Amino acid sequence: MAKESMKAREVKRKRLADKYAAKREELKKANDQLGLQKLPRNSSPVRGRNRCKLTGRPRGYMRQFGVSRVTFREMVLFGLIPGLTKSSW
Repeated sequence: MAKESMKAREVKRKRLADKYAAKREELKKANDQLGLQKLPRNSSPVRGRNRCKLTGRPRGYMRQFGVSRVTFREMVLFGLIPGLTKSSW
């Protein structure tokens, strides 16, 4: 389980990226490098990290479901994802 501060930091980065998206695009088209440098660092979308929506785990993130592999496996075992079952042979 990730610390709440780490999850909050990611939310803040996402919000800043959305806020400055139009301005960033404008500056890129004008090729204004100095203007881009003056924007907040966390307004860049590449600084964001994919995290599990439930636990905040940063690694093993499954983009299609929005959760980590560990959480995904648990959800499959409990039948929370329709159409999927854990295979065994």
